[in-house]
Amino acid sequence: MTARKRRGGHRHPEFGAFGDLLDATPAATLDLHGNTAAEAERRVKNFVVTHARISRGRVIHIITGRGRGSGGPPVLPGAVRRALASEISRFVEEYDRDLDEAGFLVRLR
Repeated sequence: MTARKRRGGHRHPEFGAFGDLLDATPAATLDLHGNTAAEAERRVKNFVVTHARISRGRVIHIITGRGRGSGGPPVLPGAVRRALASEISRFVEEYDRDLDEAGFLVRLR
């Protein structure tokens, strides 16, 4: 597997090459089911900033679901990616989709 680059020039390995992200027990979980894209972005930003202070270096889990209830293409995964690439990216060491493709695992700096 090859590593993917995310915005900001930081590299993060794919899950198969970096098992400790998958094996980590999340310090906290944020469930975004039922949120609009705007609500999700705001909540993700607040969640990451809060946990960057209290859970430094740990993994957090952000649940988006698979988008079956959105009435169109899934909107929450894109909202989470936008939030993680925003001004809060300085608190994010790495991230990728979880095993179920229904959320994200995020390692904080």
